[in-house]
Amino acid sequence: MMGNNNLVVMMSMLSTVMMLSRRSCVVAGRRNSPAFVAGVHRQQQQQQFATGVFTVGSNQLQQQQSNQRSSSTWGSSSLLRPQMTTVLSMSTTAEEQEQSVEPSSSSTTSSLVGIDWVREVVATALNDIFDPKEIAKNAATAKLDGKKKKKKNKKKKNVDESAANDKPEEEEQKPKMSEEERNSIIQAAIDAAQPFTTRDAMVTPATKPEFGDYQCNAAMSLAKSAGLNPRECATKIVDQLRPLIQEYMEEPEIAGPGFINFKFKEEYLSQALGVMVTESMGRLGVPEAGDKKKIVVDFSSPNIAKEMHVGHLRSTIIGDTLSNLLTFSGHDVLRLNHVGDWGTQFGMLVEHLRDEFPQALNKETAKDVELGDLVTLYKAAKKRFDADDDFKVRSREGVVKLQAGDKEALAAWESLCAASRVEYQKIYDVLNIVGLNERGESFYNPYLLNVIEDLEGQGLAVESEGATAVFLDGYTNRDGSPLPMLVRKSDGGFNYATTDLAAIRHRVQMETSDGGEKADRVLYVTDAGQSQHFEMVFAAAKKAGFVTDSVSLEHVPFGLVQGEDGKKFATRSGDTVKLKDLLDEAVRIAGEDMKSRMENPDEDFTDAIADVAKTVGIGAVKYADLSMNRESNYKFSYGRMLSLNGNTAPY
Repeated sequence: MMGNNNLVVMMSMLSTVMMLSRRSCVVAGRRNSPAFVAGVHRQQQQQQFATGVFTVGSNQLQQQQSNQRSSSTWGSSSLLRPQMTTVLSMSTTAEEQEQSVEPSSSSTTSSLVGIDWVREVVATALNDIFDPKEIAKNAATAKLDGKKKKKKNKKKKNVDESAANDKPEEEEQKPKMSEEERNSIIQAAIDAAQPFTTRDAMVTPATKPEFGDYQCNAAMSLAKSAGLNPRECATKIVDQLRPLIQEYMEEPEIAGPGFINFKFKEEYLSQALGVMVTESMGRLGVPEAGDKKKIVVDFSSPNIAKEMHVGHLRSTIIGDTLSNLLTFSGHDVLRLNHVGDWGTQFGMLVEHLRDEFPQALNKETAKDVELGDLVTLYKAAKKRFDADDDFKVRSREGVVKLQAGDKEALAAWESLCAASRVEYQKIYDVLNIVGLNERGESFYNPYLLNVIEDLEGQGLAVESEGATAVFLDGYTNRDGSPLPMLVRKSDGGFNYATTDLAAIRHRVQMETSDGGEKADRVLYVTDAGQSQHFEMVFAAAKKAGFVTDSVSLEHVPFGLVQGEDGKKFATRSGDTVKLKDLLDEAVRIAGEDMKSRMENPDEDFTDAIADVAKTVGIGAVKYADLSMNRESNYKFSYGRMLSLNGNTAPY
C-alpha cells in the first residue's frame, strides 16, 4: 500500500492506520503523500469524518480515531506522536498482557507497547504497593463511619410559609448498626477483595497534548483508603513505576492534586515507527479485529441507461473507504453495487430499442450493437413516451413482457445493462474502485412475492387504498395519519421497500449454501434524504423476524454535494453534473497547474507527468470528500480542493 502506484487508494483510507503509514513517507523522504499534513485543523477534520462514518459500527476504529490529539507544530515528534500513541494503544493483545508486563520479543506486534501495557504496569505497581484486602477494609470502614451530610432546604420564592411548616421535619433515623453487623460487613469486603486489575489502573489517553500521552487517575481514588493524600499516593505509585517504564517513557509527572501523566520517549517512538513500517507484515503493528464479522457494504448504486452523476460521488468514495477500512481490520467484506436495473422505465427503453435498434432484441446480434450515448438514448425514449400515446401504451405493455420473461424484451434489457456497465467501469477505474460486485434490483425479483406473503401471513402487510402497505408505530404523515410503507402497488407492481426487504433476507437469512451471505452487519451508504426509508425498512425487517438481534442493519447517510453558491451542483444549463466530466475537469486543472510550474511550460507532458496530474486531480476530489463531515452538505470547489494551501490533498 505504500507504493506510489497505490497513492489514490491510500487517500481513500483515512483511518489512523493509514494516516500513520503516510507519515512514514516523511521518514523515507517521500513527501508526495496526499495526507502529509499537520496542525489542529487537519486532524480535527479527519477525526470528524472518521467518527461520523463509524457511528455505524466498528467500535475499535471509532475509539482509534477518538483517541487522536491534535498538534500545532510541524516538528517530526509533534506530527507523529498522536497517531503513534493511538496505534500503539492497539498493539498489545490481552493474552500478551496476562503473560508479562514486559513486552515480548517473539513477535513484532508484542514488541510495541501502548496504553494496554501501561495499564498492566500500573496494575502491577498497585499490587506491589498496596494490599487489596487492606484497601477494601479501609474503604468499607470509611463507608460505614462516614457522616451523612444534611441536605439544605433552599427556600423557594413566593412559597407560603404556612405550607412550608406543614412539611415533616426529618425522617426517623434508622436503628444503629450493631458491632457484630458492622464487623460482618467489613469482613465480607475483605473476603471479596481481589488483586488490582487494569480497570483499577484508571489509565486513559491524555485529554490535552501538554499532559503527555496517557493519564492515570488511580491515586485520586485510592488515596483515602490508603490513608494518604492524593499526591503522596501518586508519589508512591510513580516510585514503583519508574524502573518498569524507564525504557519507554519519560519521567512520570504528578500534576494537580494527584494525576500522573505519562509521555513516551522520542527515541522509543522513532524505534516503534521503524518496526511498524518494516517488520509488521504490512499492518503497521495494528492487530486484526478479534471478533471478525461478515459485513456487506452496499454503495454506489447507479441506474442502468443513465450516466453516473455527482450524486454518486460520495456514496462511491465513502463506501469504498469503509470497505477498505473494514477489510484492513480483518473482517470478511462483500462490496455490493445495488444498481437500478429494473422498473417501469425499462418498458419504455425496450420499445424504443425495438424501433431504433431492432438487432438489440436478439441475443445473437445484441452484443454487436453500439448504443452510443445512453443518456441521449434515454432522453429520446422519454420524449416519445411523453408525446406519443401509442408509444406510451406499448411501453406499459413492454414492462409486462419484460417481467414475464419475454425473450426479445430480456435481450434488449441485457443490451442496456451491458452498455451501462462499460461506462460505469470507466468511472470505477479512474477512482480505483475494485472488488465491487453488481447485484441489482432485478436479482431479487424471484424473492419479492415471498416477502409479501410472509408479511401478510404475520398480519404486518394489509390492504390500503388498493395497495399493500405496512404500518409501523411512530411513523405518521403531517396530518397525524399513519404513514404507510408500500410494498405492493395497486397495479400489482412492487416498490423499493419490497426489494430492500428481499435483499435483507438474502443477505442475512439465506444460507451460504443457497447463495446467501449470512452477514453480521449490512451497511447502506446513501444520501441522508433516504434516512426515513431505511428506518422503516429496518423496523419492518425486525418486526417480521427477517433479522435477529445479533445482526446489525445500518444506514450510513451523507450530505449533498453543492455548488460554490450553496445551491444544487449543476452545469450552466441547469443539468446535473456528470461524474465523468467532474473527474476529467479535476485532472485537467491539476495538469495545467503542474504545467505552469514547469521550466518550459510549452513542453509536452510525458506519460509520467500525466499520471501525476491524474493522481493529484483524482486524489484531490477523494480527499476533499473524505475530509468533510460526512453528514453535512459541502460546497464543491475545484480551486479549494486543488489548492497548495490548507486542508487539501496537494498540500
